[in-house]
Amino acid sequence: MAELTFTLKLPFYRLNQTKALEFERLTVVNTQVANDLLCIDKKERKRLTSSAFQHVEIGSAWINQTIRNTNAKTNVKHIARMWLETNNQNFEISKQGDLYTVAFNLLRGRKGRIPLSVHCASHSQVLDKIMQETAKLGSLKLCKSKAGIWYALISVSMEVPDAMSVEHWIGVDRGQNNIAVAALAKSFGKFWKGGRVKGFRRQFQRTRRKLQSAKQLKEVKRLEQRERRIMTHINHVISKQLVQFAQDFGMGLRFEDLSGCRQTMRQNKKTKSDAGNNRDAWAFYQLEMFTRYKAIRLGIPVQSVPAPYTSKSDHRNGVIGKRNRDWFKGFDGYRCNADWNASQNIGQWLGFSCPLDLWRYRATLRYQNAVAAMATVDTEGGVDDSPLTSKTSNAVARAPH
Repeated sequence: MAELTFTLKLPFYRLNQTKALEFERLTVVNTQVANDLLCIDKKERKRLTSSAFQHVEIGSAWINQTIRNTNAKTNVKHIARMWLETNNQNFEISKQGDLYTVAFNLLRGRKGRIPLSVHCASHSQVLDKIMQETAKLGSLKLCKSKAGIWYALISVSMEVPDAMSVEHWIGVDRGQNNIAVAALAKSFGKFWKGGRVKGFRRQFQRTRRKLQSAKQLKEVKRLEQRERRIMTHINHVISKQLVQFAQDFGMGLRFEDLSGCRQTMRQNKKTKSDAGNNRDAWAFYQLEMFTRYKAIRLGIPVQSVPAPYTSKSDHRNGVIGKRNRDWFKGFDGYRCNADWNASQNIGQWLGFSCPLDLWRYRATLRYQNAVAAMATVDTEGGVDDSPLTSKTSNAVARAPH
C-alpha cells in the first residue's frame, strides 16, 4: 500500500459574522507576530517559543506554528498575511447529524473546543476515514478567499491501493489547440478543445492593456489572479475526466515528459505577444500533477515517456512523417489527426521506436526515386527541367511511390 498526502478545502457552513470578524482580527494579530519575528536575528528566532509571546491572545499551539512557518521563509522582509495554522493535536473532526464539524480553540488560556460545521463537498469518504482513524490528520489552516468565504484547509495522509497492473495504456497528448487528447490503443480518442481557453486569455490580455495604460495596477493583478483560478478549475475538470476515462476502460495513463520544454520550444515575438498562443502561459504541468494525484487515489498507474518524435512519427509503424498543423501525413499518404496520432504514439511507444525493416524499405524507395530522377538528367539530348522522354517516364512510372 502506498501513502498519499493531500489537502481538503472545506468551506465553513453558515459561519456567522461574529466568528468571521474574529477570524479576521486574529489573522491580523498573527501576521503582526510573524513580522515581529522577522525583525529578530535568525539564530535567536529559531530558539523562540510561544512563551515569548504570552502577551498575545492567540493560543500557544497556533503561535508555535507561526514561529515555524516564519523561520521557514528565507530572504523575506515583510509578510502581507500569515494565516492561522496548527498541528493535528489541537483540533478534531466529528459528525453531527448530516454535517461534519471541525472543533478547535483559538484563544490562549481557554479550555474546550468550539465545533464549527463545514461543507463536506465530495470529501465525505475521506472524512469518514479520518473519524475511523484509517487516515491520518495533518495540519489545520484557516484562510479566506477573495470572495470573503472562510475555509478550513486540512492536510490528510491515507493509504491508497497500489497501482493495478494493466495491459494497455491511454496516451495523453497535451497542447494548445487541444488542451488534451486521450486515445485508446488503435481506437477512438477523446478531445478537450482549447479554443475557449485561447479566447478568454486574449480577452484578459486586452483588458489588462487598457488597465495598464490607465495605471490601474491593482486591477491588473486581480485579473491575473482570476485568470489563474479559471485555468486551475479547467485543469481540475479535465484531470477528473481523464482519470474517469482510464477507470472505465481499466487502463493506465501515459504522458509525454515535457520537462524543460520552455527552454527548447522556439517562439518568435509575434507568437509570444499573443496570449492565446504564448506557450509560456501553457499550464501543461499543472494538468499532469492534478491527474497524477487523482489517479493514485484510485490505483490507476501513470507513466511518463520521452517526448521526442511523438508528434512526427506514424503510430502504425513509427516511421517519420509530416505534420501540418492539425493533420499528420505518413510516408505512404496516410492521413489522420495530428494530436490523435501523437496520443497513439504516447500510449504505444516508449520513445521513438521504428522497426529496422521499415527504415530499409523507406531507404529503398528513396534510392529508387533518386535513380529515376537522375535518369531525367542523363537523358540523351535532354535539358534540365525539360519534359521527360517516353523511356525515362516509363522508368519513373515503374518505380514504387
